[in-house]
Amino acid sequence: MHSFLTGLQKNICFAFLVLLLLPGFASASNAMQAEKIVKEQCTVCHRINGEAKSRFELKAPDLMWAGVKFKRPWLVSFLTGNQENIYQKNYRWDESREPAKHLALSEENAEAVADYIKKNLVDPRVKQDAIDLTHFTELQAGFGRQLFIEHSCTGCHQIMDNGKKVGGPQSTSMFNSGKRLDKDWILRFNSNPPDFVPHSGEFVADVSELGLHYVTGFLATEGDDSFKFYEPWKSEYFKKADANRGGVIYKEYCVQCHGAKGEGDGPAASGLEPKPAVHAKMAMDQMPMDYLYNVVYYGGKAVGKSHYMPYWGLTIGEQGVADVISYMRTTFKGGEEVAAAVGEKAAPSGDCPQARKTKSAPSKFLKMQNPLKATPANIKAGESLFQKKASPLACAQCHGKAGNGKGPMGGGLTPAPRNFTCAATMKDLEDGQLFWVIKNGSSGTGMLAYQGMKDDEVWKLILYVRQLAK
Repeated sequence: MHSFLTGLQKNICFAFLVLLLLPGFASASNAMQAEKIVKEQCTVCHRINGEAKSRFELKAPDLMWAGVKFKRPWLVSFLTGNQENIYQKNYRWDESREPAKHLALSEENAEAVADYIKKNLVDPRVKQDAIDLTHFTELQAGFGRQLFIEHSCTGCHQIMDNGKKVGGPQSTSMFNSGKRLDKDWILRFNSNPPDFVPHSGEFVADVSELGLHYVTGFLATEGDDSFKFYEPWKSEYFKKADANRGGVIYKEYCVQCHGAKGEGDGPAASGLEPKPAVHAKMAMDQMPMDYLYNVVYYGGKAVGKSHYMPYWGLTIGEQGVADVISYMRTTFKGGEEVAAAVGEKAAPSGDCPQARKTKSAPSKFLKMQNPLKATPANIKAGESLFQKKASPLACAQCHGKAGNGKGPMGGGLTPAPRNFTCAATMKDLEDGQLFWVIKNGSSGTGMLAYQGMKDDEVWKLILYVRQLAK
């Protein structure tokens, strides 16, 4: 009898082991373990059902919508203790200013809990694919970032700006929100934050539907290197662009400022300062397509230029933008001087010294000195920015490859772009003045504002510009 029972027990154990190895049985076992962890451990601090309450009645954030809030890879990483605490103070900052340490699970349990959360903790108010980001551009993300700042969101939430943390660390950090938060949940939360945390200091911003789209897109892509921004200048609209149709659009909309022949002498021009660009003196075919698209579709202000240039995208549509750009690139190729500046040989240097009434920078900027040394590496980095990489437009497009103010766009701007090769002009310009102008633009000129450029990039650019003077 004893030997029979022993053999039976062995067979039962073997059969149970086989069941454990079967995918369906293992999955069910993991799900049961995950449910146990959630109900016995997570609910010690978090709620997983019920109506939204003020944070001052809670111990930790509610999880009843966590399945549509968090992206699974981030959630698994967080549950295994591999992510920074998203509350830099404490969720209940009224009780403690020290961040709470979260329970860490094994990789297997974290995977199972993440699956349980994604399946069971779902908020029906969050509609799948409520926002479409397939045509979301990098410039639109910049608009969203600016709205996030302008509407005081950084009063509580920190973001990265110029390599630094800015804003109040009172609520969730947004350093890598694109890796953490689902786009549809962001949209629903942004539509009315008190729906999720009433009476908790959450702010309802007065933004348009388009502004809501921009802010949501910004948060849904911030820090997510895998997201591919849409590049409309590579779309089917541009493959079908027609210069003849574009010529009609130019006459209907652009002539009123830029003139019938692109001479900058349209009827509105006499009252504008700075003056409209003289397209006839610009080598439009030499300009980057992304810049031309952004300035036509989103307007001058969007690329750091004059607000007098309207945003035409909503008026003439994507195909209209593609057509009018085709017309300008076909029609306006600059004069002989511009052609020489963008060719093998640089055109002769411009006026030296140049008469200019550039506004003086605030005193705190004038006291600034370049903190970087003029090493070959720093100058080379500055050259790369000047010639190709500066955004929204490489400096050489206006100032020329040689820095003499005769780039593809230079001939069409009044006053002419700064001639950096002129030592008589450059010797009197303080580092801080140059820094301030690069960051903020120059009122009354065609100089763009490079607000998104990092400080160290600006200083490297200044090092390069300095060595152009002769």
